[in-house]
Amino acid sequence: MGYATPGDKAGGWCMSGSIHYHKQAKCWFVLWYDKTQGKAVKIYRYRGEKIYDRRIAQKLLAQMQGDTENGVFRLEKFTKQEWSEPADYLWRWLAAIENSLSPATYKDYFNSIKNYLEPFFRQRRIFLHEIGFDTLQELANSIDRTPKGKRNVLGCLHACLTYAWRSGRIQAVPPFPQIKYQPPPIKWLTEQRQMAIIEAIPEEHRPIFLFLKYHLRRPGEACALQWEDWDGEVFTIRRGISARQVIQSTKTGAIHKIPCHSKFRPVMESIRRTFSPFIFVNPGARSRLKNYTLEALGRIWKAACADVGESISLYAGLKHSTACQLVNDHGLNLADLQLAGDWARLDSVKRYAVAEPARRKELLEGRVVRLSDYPKTIQGDVESC
Repeated sequence: MGYATPGDKAGGWCMSGSIHYHKQAKCWFVLWYDKTQGKAVKIYRYRGEKIYDRRIAQKLLAQMQGDTENGVFRLEKFTKQEWSEPADYLWRWLAAIENSLSPATYKDYFNSIKNYLEPFFRQRRIFLHEIGFDTLQELANSIDRTPKGKRNVLGCLHACLTYAWRSGRIQAVPPFPQIKYQPPPIKWLTEQRQMAIIEAIPEEHRPIFLFLKYHLRRPGEACALQWEDWDGEVFTIRRGISARQVIQSTKTGAIHKIPCHSKFRPVMESIRRTFSPFIFVNPGARSRLKNYTLEALGRIWKAACADVGESISLYAGLKHSTACQLVNDHGLNLADLQLAGDWARLDSVKRYAVAEPARRKELLEGRVVRLSDYPKTIQGDVESC
């Protein structure tokens, strides 16, 4: 038969498996009966290396028997797919899913693998299926980043292990350590201070900032907005910006139908179509289509803030500020705010409930503010949202 079994009972079958010695190859192997295929399978390697020691063959057999007893046995774990090096597998996984990722997500995954995951796993003799909670905790402790940065790196590895599990490479995705991360309090401006910044922006750039102020959208979505997305009444938000590229989906993948705010309509009607497909064109842009970039918006906003003595980011000064104004100044409840901004989940808008002391006093004293209590001008603002 080409192989023999030195030693007493070395070749005896035990729980569908037995240990044998191959004379020609001068190595040991485990002979395992695979019920699904109805045949015996020879396994010559342990952790990717040939088995030259009978004790290693016994160890391999014991692992296979243990998995059988625990009801988690999968032959693929011990054959050609079993011993995947995590660092190598991470790069293969990234190449396999590259076309399904946004440019920004691909860049984040690439940096996470290159700077943190690959160095960590190259220094340790551990295989993909052996990654457990203790290894993940050690990894988290080794990442010299903020809590949010650590979560991003672990999120990359979690996505990879989920892919490996679905591909049959591992039996389960191990539990990941919880990284405590408390988002910083939202910084926001009153409408008066917000409008002071917008009015300090040169007139030719002002429309896109007013759009962001009135419609609770992301800056990248405004940069990517095209004339075909406007039907005269409603904006269809279907594109975004990722890693400086216009992509054909929003950050969440959702399409949003946003009605034009009554205060923005005169601005919209004043915009003249050009050769560019984009609604908002930057006169100073060097690109052929003259579309705005996030970097250009940031520079314009920062300069206007400096002119009026403010210091707040573009996102906080527009989307965050408008959302907080609607809750704290106009009395919208969170469910109404969710509808106004077309958020998918109510949890997403809870962070905007940063009521000022005066508003908290009203709530504590049971003074519920209704839309009818506001002047007509404010009613119009709320209804339009």
